[in-house]
Amino acid sequence: MRGYFRVSLKVILGAIPGVLKGSPFNKTLYMDLLAMLFEILAKVRKEGLMSIESDVENPEASPIFSKYPSVSHDHHVMEFICDYLRMMVGGNLNAFEIENLMDIEIETHHAEAHFPAHFVQTLAGSIPAFGIVVAVMGVVNVMGSVGEPPAVLGKMIGGALVGTFLGILVAYGFVEPIANQMNQKVDEGSKIYQCIKVVLLASMNGYAPQVAIEFGRKVLYSADRPTFIELEEDIKARKGK
Repeated sequence: MRGYFRVSLKVILGAIPGVLKGSPFNKTLYMDLLAMLFEILAKVRKEGLMSIESDVENPEASPIFSKYPSVSHDHHVMEFICDYLRMMVGGNLNAFEIENLMDIEIETHHAEAHFPAHFVQTLAGSIPAFGIVVAVMGVVNVMGSVGEPPAVLGKMIGGALVGTFLGILVAYGFVEPIANQMNQKVDEGSKIYQCIKVVLLASMNGYAPQVAIEFGRKVLYSADRPTFIELEEDIKARKGK
């Protein structure tokens, strides 16, 4: 339990600075992702599944993956892609079973990623209680000093109320907004896995690479979704390089 707490605390402290950074999950990243998936699926369609075996087994040395550092630097994303491409290479799989497995894995990843935000959210809910405790202890202290002059009693009551005010301010003015932002970051980070999922499933169901990546494009948030023309022109430009 102690070791789990240390790991969890490390994860929580590591997640908080990300709140201050811009989201990496933007249109540029998704265009790179869809172009990468198109290239790998086009190679499969042209040369067969076995042609990507070396790319999947050693993605760091893959000439395809190395062209897209914005995607390949994310260990979890690359592991997700390579694991399911490996399954595709390994044999004739049922797309419905793979979809169910993908859903379970995405759900597990989502739950793990939400842990730091849930912890901070719980902390935000408990901080006002400390302020209330301070206020109650201050009132108890005042009750024991009823013989003091009004100025002294007023100062003591003011100190107790400041404790309550600080508890509420820190909880709802700082900690809870951080928790909400962390939750938003997790939701943004989950969309990339859904995009990969629908592209690979479309390919397994026999759709051409051009159509498969269109499935992936459609699941993206509108603010991050490239248009059909933008994606088509981007892929053509990459082919020309």
